[in-house]
Amino acid sequence: MNMSLKIIKVGNSSAVILPKELMAHLDVAPGQSLSVSRTPRGIELSAPDEDFEAQMAAAREVMARRKRALRELAK
Repeated sequence: MNMSLKIIKVGNSSAVILPKELMAHLDVAPGQSLSVSRTPRGIELSAPDEDFEAQMAAAREVMARRKRALRELAK
């Protein structure tokens, strides 16, 4: 799927309007989030992986609880 998207000004930021075909391909709807990853060829947009998000939430919780231990291990 190749398409050209236009960058528009929205207040002090910029935005890209995603056509409905692209939204359908990504299986996302307005209001949902997209994951953005840098690849050797540019960037990749994808629907967020819910399992990954749950794993990251658990990791953040452990890191917050074990901050001192992690700091010592990093030395």
